[in-house]
Amino acid sequence: MSDKFDVIIIGAGPGGYVCAIRAAQLGMKVACVDKRETLGGTCLNVGCIPSKALLSASEKYEDAAHHMADMGIKIRGASVDWSGMQKHKDGVVDSNTKGIEFLFKKNKITRITGTAKIISAGKVDVDGTEYAADNIIIATGSDVASLPGIEIDEEKIVSSTGALTLKEAPRSMVVIGGGVIGLELGTVYRRLGSEVTVVEFQDNILPGMDGEVRKETLKILQKQGMQFKLSSKVTGATSSRFSVNLDVESVDGSSSETLKADVVLMAVGRKPYTDGLGLEDAGVKLDERGRVEVDEFFETSVEGIYAIGDVIRGAMLAHKAEDEGVVLAEMLAGQSGHIDYDAIPGVVYTWPEVASVGKTEEQLKDEGIAYNAGKFPFMANGRARAMNAIDGFVKILACAKTDKVLGGHIVGPNAGDLIQEIVTVMEFDGSAEDIARTCHAHPTLSEVVKEAALAVDKRPLHI
Repeated sequence: MSDKFDVIIIGAGPGGYVCAIRAAQLGMKVACVDKRETLGGTCLNVGCIPSKALLSASEKYEDAAHHMADMGIKIRGASVDWSGMQKHKDGVVDSNTKGIEFLFKKNKITRITGTAKIISAGKVDVDGTEYAADNIIIATGSDVASLPGIEIDEEKIVSSTGALTLKEAPRSMVVIGGGVIGLELGTVYRRLGSEVTVVEFQDNILPGMDGEVRKETLKILQKQGMQFKLSSKVTGATSSRFSVNLDVESVDGSSSETLKADVVLMAVGRKPYTDGLGLEDAGVKLDERGRVEVDEFFETSVEGIYAIGDVIRGAMLAHKAEDEGVVLAEMLAGQSGHIDYDAIPGVVYTWPEVASVGKTEEQLKDEGIAYNAGKFPFMANGRARAMNAIDGFVKILACAKTDKVLGGHIVGPNAGDLIQEIVTVMEFDGSAEDIARTCHAHPTLSEVVKEAALAVDKRPLHI
């Protein structure tokens, strides 16, 4: 057995590596185990970062090929160099993963490459070598979910991982699932010339988001050329050398059809990754959805074993995992940590972007909470018009009695950045009036947030 560690973290994704860094900063002896040769987990290697590289590149191509002429910039013969786009994506991933390697060395974190299995509290086996620690943290993240009877081969039927490395943009693509991953990758290939159809079980896209946001986003994406089959389910798939036939029927069973596509993207969500960890033998309890059960201190049913990120309850978001990693490290050091789960933003990196934090109107109504809503469109904003990016709106929901901000929802340019103002105000229990009374630079997109806050009190200035 090797030297004993204060903390062994299983998983080097955003939750795991950030937890490792914070624990090391606090003076602990830390080891981090991951089976990948590169650090960063799914997010940096085959998720958040490479997908954003392709999203950004495809946005620039579409602007050059179709939209810049509207602003007086004419570009003839714009074309896609797919290998060059892949090179850009791989370079972004490489620089990010190497950055984490540097941070591990800087903070003297022991990196262990291999497959970990928990033997018991305080003991972890990695490919036959046993390591000891006072605390073990499970940060193994999540894996791609699929549908029964449909096999992902990463060639014709691909997951989000396979969609990042296709040899070329297919002529046609069917996306199974109208959530964040499906819409983001679907828009990449739509911009590159693929005919994209999204099949979604629910009657609208982006399940769980504010209803008005869902409707507006659907309308915008349809205008851009994406096709949608809502209230529909896939019941079977048959692959050939050149294409895939999908059996699709309406949820109510009233109709059915067969869709043919060059590539099918399976994007029905993700599931906690707990396979092979030895959790059952170690006595670690899982819930009915396969997530590790934890208390308010992130401790599992076994003393000294903790879990954070996608593998526990809550939104499967990298930044949620990071915050949990920091808080847990601080708790283990005897400090007190804090996370306001009502103030964790979610972002969809389509164009325009979609961002949300806090309660939706539907949730407030279901919970019987009286609220006021303020909404302001980007088309009434000078900077948005100058950018030729007028689709969408900002909506702020505030308590009818106290004016405390309860939620914020944005469809529009740079929504992922704009939402942070609302997040910060919510973190400090601020009001819509706090936003409305704060001076915003002109001309900026952030003025739409201010105007939405003014609209909560029915006094917007520019509409």
